Amino acid sequence: MNDSADKVIVTVALTGSGLQWQKNPNVPITPNEIAEQAVEAWKSGASVCHTHVRDPKTKGPNPSVELYREVVERIRSKCDIIIQLTTGGGGPYGVSLEQRLSALELKPEFASLNVATMTFGDSVFMNPPADVQEIAKRMLSQGIKPEVECYDVGHIELARRLIENGLLTSPVRLSLVMGVVGGIPAKPEHLIHMMNSLPQNCRPNVICVGRAQFPILTLGLTLGADVRVGMEDNVYSSKGVLAKNNAELVTKIVRVAREMGKEVATPDEARALLGLEPARQRSMP
Repeated sequence: MNDSADKVIVTVALTGSGLQWQKNPNVPITPNEIAEQAVEAWKSGASVCHTHVRDPKTKGPNPSVELYREVVERIRSKCDIIIQLTTGGGGPYGVSLEQRLSALELKPEFASLNVATMTFGDSVFMNPPADVQEIAKRMLSQGIKPEVECYDVGHIELARRLIENGLLTSPVRLSLVMGVVGGIPAKPEHLIHMMNSLPQNCRPNVICVGRAQFPILTLGLTLGADVRVGMEDNVYSSKGVLAKNNAELVTKIVRVAREMGKEVATPDEARALLGLEPARQRSMP
């Protein structure tokens, strides 16, 4: 559970790898658009941005190191938000494991780590145990903080094995992902069960895909978790109303958190809570 129950880390997931842009034309695509929305989300209260990159022409996933580099440089030139690069985006999007790991070449301070092979919508998202172990070892050796993505309760147990093998260091960051077809449904009782299943010295983050996002995130805040919003997970600001940008979704969850009496962490505060180095100590190769 959170070390500080009244301070919440807000993450924004800017664009993802899916077809959200077909539902909402405001989803950022180019490196400049992604970076600009990251900066606006930071101004609205986000302290972490979960970052995928896309091919500017096809709008599909294209995990190019150079695209990542451009996004990172643009964001860092304007703000100190924590940049979390993804090692996901496989499964239905036709991105190989090797391609998924391209972002690690930039040695980000924070990166996502998927620990389970699972049905993901209409496809299979492959994460064999041996590969997961190697990725975790690589992150540990390069000083990259993993955020373990748990799409079901069993995934928490897989994360626990990584902890026992010394591959995840305290405070362990686990994201509880709800609402993906193939993962745990977005129901309050399921989130409570996942929260009750967490290992010690864990700082959980709640993610919900689809229409239940804000009710589930509000419950997550009540239970002492951090939260993630953004157009990777949900393209609507309210029922039937498309979000104008990611900052609008950040503003909404920040307002909810503050109405609940919670303080929203700055990027520097979030780094301390997550066990990351101060921003000035990180450099990109």
